[in-house]
Amino acid sequence: MTLAVVFALVAAFSNAVNLLTQHAASIRAPKQEKGWRLGLYLARQPMWLVGGAAAVGSYVFQALALHNGPMSVVQPVLITELIFVLVLRRVWIRQDVARAAWTAVFIVCASLAVFLAAAEPSGGNPAPATAEWLSAVLVFGGAIALLAAVGRRGNPVRRAAGFAAAAALTWAMEATFLKAATDTLASFGIPGMLIRWPVYALVGAVLTGTLLQQAALHVGPLSVSQPILVITDPFASIILSVWLFDERFTNSPVKIAIAIAAFAVMAFGVTVLTRTAPQDLDPAPAPGTSSPAPGTSPAPGTSPTPGTSPTPGTSPTPGTSPAPGTSSPPPGP
Repeated sequence: MTLAVVFALVAAFSNAVNLLTQHAASIRAPKQEKGWRLGLYLARQPMWLVGGAAAVGSYVFQALALHNGPMSVVQPVLITELIFVLVLRRVWIRQDVARAAWTAVFIVCASLAVFLAAAEPSGGNPAPATAEWLSAVLVFGGAIALLAAVGRRGNPVRRAAGFAAAAALTWAMEATFLKAATDTLASFGIPGMLIRWPVYALVGAVLTGTLLQQAALHVGPLSVSQPILVITDPFASIILSVWLFDERFTNSPVKIAIAIAAFAVMAFGVTVLTRTAPQDLDPAPAPGTSSPAPGTSPAPGTSPTPGTSPTPGTSPTPGTSPAPGTSSPPPGP
């Protein structure tokens, strides 16, 4: 269990590094670089490559976490990606972070710890029966299709919510496929993994989750899609952990009630955190300086203070989540 938590935390940190480095490299690209030219430009940028390596590391560590512990532990812990992103913003980019955001960090950390301690997740069957796989895929696949259909029509808030919920369910399924593929790799090696279905289901889930998440970010406000992405993924993953892998929780009604309350508080903290964290990559202004007032420009012969021009907002990554980012799903989660 401890090893799984450590691997999950490293995966969350890696996804946070991926989010910030690749986003920073992307927004610094020359405006004339678009389409495939932008891809070629980014592939030559060290910072973007560091982000790519971090994304690969995130998947590897999530796989190790899922192989060494219950999915009902690993997926909720991946929520800490949001916290690592906030810390990196403050320590690396030197951004000012609102006090409300730090308060939300404390709420998320405390409620996550209470949830795991009270729920006492344990057990698990690494090889679900075929009937269980089919039932889970049919139910979740139908729900994903329905939510995606909801996201195709309506106002921006409704569309963003529909696509985000569909993406979150996909990232939860992606985590189950990642766990199954990792267990297959451990049992049969690479040749055995390549002749079995979980690895191909994993690829399909990653592609589908990415498309749905990008749709959610494109059609509506980030303040709607990001909390849904980050909260729904671990919730759905807990359901799947019981459904497929026969994971169990405490038998104490009191502890179950505490765990449910802690998860609800964690969801509240995540929502506050996503809405109070910085929405761009602007560094904090130097002491004694301030940005020009809206609608004004610097005096003739002068230039704006470095670091005060606005940059495009960030977006989360899978799994969640994007970052919540994540991201990239996490790996799903």
